Amino acid sequence: MTGGARPTLDLTVLPDALAVCRLPAGAASPPWLAGEPFASVTRTPEETSIVCRAEIVPLNVRVETGWRALRVAGPLDFALTGILLSLLEPLAAAGVSAFALSTFDTDVVLVREAALDDALAALGAAGHRIARGGAGVGTLGGR
Repeated sequence: MTGGARPTLDLTVLPDALAVCRLPAGAASPPWLAGEPFASVTRTPEETSIVCRAEIVPLNVRVETGWRALRVAGPLDFALTGILLSLLEPLAAAGVSAFALSTFDTDVVLVREAALDDALAALGAAGHRIARGGAGVGTLGGR
């Protein structure tokens, strides 16, 4: 998957609605994440961001809800190039905004629930194979 060719990927649409949360800089992982099968915590000097299932986010947390996840089948070798570009380019051309996450084994792209059908159509037209996930976000690791 190096060079000029865009990779064709196997994607799984995970069934759970996700949320992107913002906590203050330096915030510890909150107790409401304990036991979650999937949560992404990213810290910068300016903020702490969390991606998790929307249903667990407390009311007092700054949050953007209504996200769905598309997981790339993995594991992916760190030497591969163009993985995210092959997803983000057709989404951008279709006017679908995206939020990308990467783990050690794979990549995950979040799209707004309202744009999910448009996202799937654009990704399918770009040659990606798409399956719907049957289990919760616990299937995210997958490698």
